[in-house]
Amino acid sequence: KTKVPLYDDQKLQIEAIKLGLRSQELKGFDEKAPGFFDSLRGYNPELYIDLMESVIYEVSRSGNGIILGHGSQLLLRDFGCALHVLILASEDYRIKQVMANHGLSEKAAEKMIAKSDSERRGFMRFAFKMDLDDMSLYDLVINPEKLGIEGAGRLILEALEVQAVKECSLTALETMERMALLKKVQAALLKEHFGSAQFNVDVPEKGVVHLFGFAVNQEKKSQMIAAVKKVTGVSKVKDEIGILPPGGY
Repeated sequence: KTKVPLYDDQKLQIEAIKLGLRSQELKGFDEKAPGFFDSLRGYNPELYIDLMESVIYEVSRSGNGIILGHGSQLLLRDFGCALHVLILASEDYRIKQVMANHGLSEKAAEKMIAKSDSERRGFMRFAFKMDLDDMSLYDLVINPEKLGIEGAGRLILEALEVQAVKECSLTALETMERMALLKKVQAALLKEHFGSAQFNVDVPEKGVVHLFGFAVNQEKKSQMIAAVKKVTGVSKVKDEIGILPPGGY
């Protein structure tokens, strides 16, 4: 009944490619902590997380969309126009659904669910220090076992009609845009092998990046600034990058 875009693993990968990751580096873009490291092939895990957060903010500022997981319940928790829904059902119900949808045996379905739950919880703990079962992260908890799929869908659509959820203020959208840019800038610096301890980034207004930190020499400072200027959406860079004296601090 709703035509808003659905951002699942595949759709988020497409958005991530637009922000700078190559397709071969995205095998872990699916809430699996072990694959997360395997897919990076030498990339800093912080880079991956920054890019993923940037993707979430980018798709959110469009105003309409359904994001499946990926920490969105935490990243967007301060935005009143985002409705956070947890679908919760008994293990028996979930096993039956997986058996029916994937043609698996009961034992295979049980193992598939246990593996998926473990991977998602592990990923969220690592990436966001978040407990997936923290009920304070959700506005609505729905049991499809009792309501049915259609009933659950109707309940979500009704909740979306609440005025506070329907209206995403201009300020909220601008904040999402600034957060997306901030994460892209951080990712760009990490991609150029600048350690996160070397810099701090602020985006006080649209397109404006304030860069703090230090560099070992003038050449590295210039490289940092150049990396930021290349990021799409950056119109101005203010830097407070100090040069370390010989011998470090």
